[in-house]
Amino acid sequence: MTDLYIDADACPVKAEAERVAVRHGVRMFLVSNGGIRPPAHPLVESIFVPEGPDVADMWIADRARTGDVVVTSDIPLAAKVVAAGALVVKPNGETLTTANIGNALATRDLMADLRSADPFRQGGGRPFSKADRSRFLDALERAMRKAQEAGRSASGGNEAGS
Repeated sequence: MTDLYIDADACPVKAEAERVAVRHGVRMFLVSNGGIRPPAHPLVESIFVPEGPDVADMWIADRARTGDVVVTSDIPLAAKVVAAGALVVKPNGETLTTANIGNALATRDLMADLRSADPFRQGGGRPFSKADRSRFLDALERAMRKAQEAGRSASGGNEAGS
C-alpha cells in the first residue's frame, strides 16, 4: 500500500498534497517538529518529532519504501528515500530519481561551498509561484500513480486480482 510522506516544516504544498492523497485513498503523514495544524481528514496523520537536526528526515527515511512517495526539498533526505525505492517530488514539481539525485547532491554541496565562501551574499531562490504549485500537482499525481503501480508489483498482486 502506498503512503505519502510530507517533510512538512516550511512545505508550501501541504493542502495540495492532501487533496491528491485523499483522491487516491492513501495515507499521508505530515512530519514536523510541530507548529502545524492537525488535519481533519482521517487519512492524514500529523507526526510531531522532537526538535533537533534532521529528526523529521530520519523518521521519514526509516519508513519510506518502494511504492511510497515523499515530498521534500531536502536533498540528503531525498537521496536516502530514493535509495530505499521511494519516489520523490519537490514542492516546485521537480522529481528526484536515481538518475538525477547525484547531480542534485553535487549542486547542493557546490552551492553550500559558494555561500560559505561569500558570507555577505544575500538572497535566496525565487519566490514560490502558481506555476510551481501547478507543476507540483501534476508531478505528484504522476508519482502517485507510478508508486501505486510499483507497490502492487512489489506485493505480487494487482488491482483486478485483489
